[in-house]
This record gives sequence, structure tokens and C-alpha cells, in this order.
Amino acid sequence: MENIQHIDLKTKAIQLLKELITIPSFSEEEDKTADAISNFLKNESVEFNRIGNNVIAPNLHFDKQKPSILLNSHHDTVKANAGYTKNPFEPVEEDGKLFGLGSNDAGASLVSLIATFLKFYSKDIPYNLILIASAEEEISGQNGISSVLEHIPKCELAIVGEPTEMKLAVGEKGLLVIDAVAKGKAGHAARDEGENAIYKAMEDILKIRDFKFKKSSQYLGQNKVSATMIKSGQQHNVVPDLCEFTLDVRVTDAYTLQEAFGELQSHLGTELKARSFRLQSSFIPETHKIIEVGKVLGLKKFGSPTLSDQALIPFHSVKIGPGKSERSHTADEFIEIQELEEGVEIYIQLLEQYMNHQNTVI
Repeated sequence: MENIQHIDLKTKAIQLLKELITIPSFSEEEDKTADAISNFLKNESVEFNRIGNNVIAPNLHFDKQKPSILLNSHHDTVKANAGYTKNPFEPVEEDGKLFGLGSNDAGASLVSLIATFLKFYSKDIPYNLILIASAEEEISGQNGISSVLEHIPKCELAIVGEPTEMKLAVGEKGLLVIDAVAKGKAGHAARDEGENAIYKAMEDILKIRDFKFKKSSQYLGQNKVSATMIKSGQQHNVVPDLCEFTLDVRVTDAYTLQEAFGELQSHLGTELKARSFRLQSSFIPETHKIIEVGKVLGLKKFGSPTLSDQALIPFHSVKIGPGKSERSHTADEFIEIQELEEGVEIYIQLLEQYMNHQNTVI
């Protein structure tokens, strides 16, 4: 009976993913996929809430006295790139693969988590389960998961669905985007006048190329800073008085974003301004129960360099899901059907082991 139920859940997950692939759901334009997820839950007799394009559902026997676990993944996608040879909005099965935009990132994780949620929805279990199918993850938007967290209780654990080959990401780098301005003095290019802001910026950009942060992380290694954009000058015969450039900084759990910003500022001469300090790194302690459960299930641990909704979740979380990160945002994106089915199985095992594990959470 148990195996039959799991097969049914997997079939429903695949059917839902196929439906989601047919619906364009670019960030800030996910209303139709939110409709589809809502209709799916309604057909499964699941009570849910919708805030903007975020769909939230607690389990049937929700009890404020119980600890809570959040199950989260997103239903927005990036736009299809020019390299596609297949219709990105047509779910095509070939050689055990399901092709379509968002199939890998993060449709397979989302539908696998929804199937897992259905498995436990009406059962009397020792935890509350809260499902959030979030919007605007790809742009870390203000109307995504951060807009709904105030409507749910603080959770003991969040399981964030992203393609990790069902390995357990115990840490994730945060993101700090910095706008830098080098200031000079305008002058005529034909004469020895002015102070060239481009040259001043170049001095700092060369420092950035070789810059090493002082501290490193066990799983995430070193912070990484890259100069990614530059802009200066308005005409060829004027020495520019401003040169603006942008830094992309990936920050490990060894630093807060503020600390990383301060260390960079102390080494550079240009004026720096952080766009925000929202997207912090995350790391779960080795003493947390989910780490022990991962060992029991033989799940490999790693630190993830890519950003997800983890950065906006203010309690302990892990990232795990079917598919491979390197397929994300690529042409002819796909998920292997076997990967999705395995995702459902492992998510269910993870929750069963976690809810039955006796160790306390730190």
C-alpha cells in the first residue's frame, strides 16, 4: 500500500510539473503558476492561503503547541535564453528526461516537496508542516518569501528545494552587491590636466583581482569578490572625473555582509556603497538534528555557492532537491524523471527520520 501511495504521489508531481512548464512564470509575473498550484491543492482538498503570488498551506492538524518545519521552493523562472532548440513552454519527455523551462530550477524540487507535503497533510504528526511555493526567488524580490514569513510561526527547520542532486547543502553563500565610485577631476585630454577617474578605478580593480579575505569557511571556503561592471566618460577628449564600477561579493558564513563590506572598504580607495544587506549567508550548526538525520540517510554534505530563498529565511535551514545546479538557466533545461521520483522518496524519508529522531535541536 505504501509503495502504491508513493507511486501515485510521484505521478501527481510529474503531472503538476508538466502543467507548470506550459505556463510562463517569469519573476514578478507568476500569477498563472500561482493559480495552477492553488487549483492543484484545492483538488487535493488542501486548505491554503495566497499572498500575492506566494501560496502557503499548513498541514491539516496544525497545532501552535507543536514545533514547525517549513517546506519551501519557488515557481518563478528566468527568461529562456536564445540557445533553446526546444519550445521552453512545452513539456517534452525524451529518454527518461522531462524538458522545459523551470523543470530543473526549481520545478522538480517544488512538485516533489508538494507531493511530500500531501503524504503527511492529514496525518497526526509531531510537527507542523508549512508549505510555501514562493514567488520572485530568481530576483530575491520584496514580494517573494520575505513578504510572507511574518504570517507563519518561527520554524525549527526550513527545507529549501533547489537542485543539489539530493545532497544536503548545509551552508550557502550570501550576496553583497557594491557600487563603487572613483572620483577624479575633469580636464582636456590633449593637455596635462585633470585627474583621470578611470586610472583611479583601475588601481582598485587590480587590488580586487588579487584580493583575499582574511577568514574562510569550512564548507564554503573563501569569500569571492569580482568586478563585473564599469562605466565612465562621456566624450573622447575629456578626462573623466567619475568612474563607476560594480562589485559582486559572495560571502560565506565566516562573515556577515557588513563585516565583508568593512574589510573591502579598508583596502580600497574608492567610495563604496552597498545596495543592501538583505541576502546574508546561511549555515546550520553541526549539532542540529537535521545533520544527524542526514548521516543516517547517507546524504552528502556540501556548501553551496549559489543563492536561494535561504538567504531570506531567518531560521535554520538546509537546501536539497532533485536535479543539478549546473543545468539551471541553461538552454533546453531538463530534469530526469528518475531524479524527481528519487526526490519524493528522499524528502519523505528525511521528514520521517527527522520527526522520529530523538535528539534535541540546537
